[in-house]
Amino acid sequence: MTISDRLFNRLVLSSVVVGFLALLAAGVTVFGTFQQNRQFNRDVDHTYQVQAALAAYQILVEQAEAARRGYLLKPNASYRAVFEDSRGDMPRALNTLKALTRDNPVQQGRVAQLENMARLQLSLMSQSAEMVRGGRQITAVGMFRSDNNLANMQSIRGVLEAVGAEEARLLKQRSDRQSRSTLMLFWTLTATGLLLLAVAGGSIFVIFQYTRDLTSSRRDLSRLNAHLEEAVDERTVDLRRANEEIQRFAYIVSHDLRSPLVNIMGFTSELEAASAPLETLISRVEETAPDLLTDEARDAVRSDLPEATGFIRASTQKMDRLINAILRLSREGRRVLAPEPLDMDALVTGIADSLKHRTDEIGATITVEPMPDLFSDRVAMEQILSNLIENATKYLKPGRSGEIVVRGHVDGSRAIFEVQDNGRGIDPKDHDRIFDLFRRSGVQDQPGEGIGLAHVRALAYRLGGIITCQSAVDEGATFRISLPSVMLSEGVSP
Repeated sequence: MTISDRLFNRLVLSSVVVGFLALLAAGVTVFGTFQQNRQFNRDVDHTYQVQAALAAYQILVEQAEAARRGYLLKPNASYRAVFEDSRGDMPRALNTLKALTRDNPVQQGRVAQLENMARLQLSLMSQSAEMVRGGRQITAVGMFRSDNNLANMQSIRGVLEAVGAEEARLLKQRSDRQSRSTLMLFWTLTATGLLLLAVAGGSIFVIFQYTRDLTSSRRDLSRLNAHLEEAVDERTVDLRRANEEIQRFAYIVSHDLRSPLVNIMGFTSELEAASAPLETLISRVEETAPDLLTDEARDAVRSDLPEATGFIRASTQKMDRLINAILRLSREGRRVLAPEPLDMDALVTGIADSLKHRTDEIGATITVEPMPDLFSDRVAMEQILSNLIENATKYLKPGRSGEIVVRGHVDGSRAIFEVQDNGRGIDPKDHDRIFDLFRRSGVQDQPGEGIGLAHVRALAYRLGGIITCQSAVDEGATFRISLPSVMLSEGVSP
């Protein structure tokens, strides 16, 4: 199974999302359970408080009843003291119980019943105690046997048991709910743990698979790079050999073309030299025997022959310039490059100084901004920048003060040089063709054969660089050369 980068990113993102959602669900569950536990603890504590208050009140009721019975049987001050203390504490205990059960309407009803019963019981107890204290013990005992205090006491015990049973029921209900909540938390955390383990296992598998594929791809890429380097070296050798063959062919062709061209130029000179005697002959014939001279002969000697020789002369001169340019390119292509440290500021300043007479004549300025040093071929760099700066001075916009700026900067392991002008500019459709041999752009009002920029590009390629043009009509032009800061060998950068 091969995992693509896109699939890997999706799987990892899905794993992160699933893991985050699982942790979020676990966190929400834990938080909810924590809140429920807090509420459970409060409810349980409240239940225990109610049960404690209920037990305290029940003890007071039982103490008061037992003390009254003991006092009836034996009028002793200690029994009466216990009875009085219990009777005094019962209302406070009942109020406490009433306050604690305020949130439970059922319990509040039972407490209200208990309050009425307790009020009646306390009244009966007080009457019995007062009778004994007044010396009517037998009457008090008889009243105890005849009134309904026993039934009322049983009712009080029944209500107290009902209140206690209700609190026990609430405690059990809350404990069951707590148990269910704890069980749900357990299963939630278990499911979350299993899900996280599954996500972790899946992520580890995907990452392992992706890493294995990546390692395999890198091995394949390394093998391809090794073969590619070999192929590039072979192609470079082939191209260099082909380039050398082309240069030799250009040199041979140019040299062989020069021989017939020299003959043509020589015969053209003889034709130009023969024009003068013919003109003299025509003039004499016009004077002595004008009838012998035809208009065709006169036009041929005085018009057609000079015009034809003029055309031949101009064509041969142009052809001679082109052959010389081809020979110069051929010689430059066969020259061995010699990289050396170059002070580019000094090199460009020297070029600008050599063109000062031209810039003063046309009213232009050349500004040389700080540039990085270079380790490259001096002659090639001088020819590249000289061509570009000289072109900038040749193709300025008439009526506009010429401003030419040469600058440079470092970009990683490469040095970028720019020659910028505010001249007539170049149509964007011609940005590529101006670097072709014998191709020119715009108005042809300057001498040239369209060789300079082709020569510049060829030199830039040999130095391991490229050249581009950024320009628009009437907006000036910027030629940008990117070269290796350190040239290791011809056409190879570090």
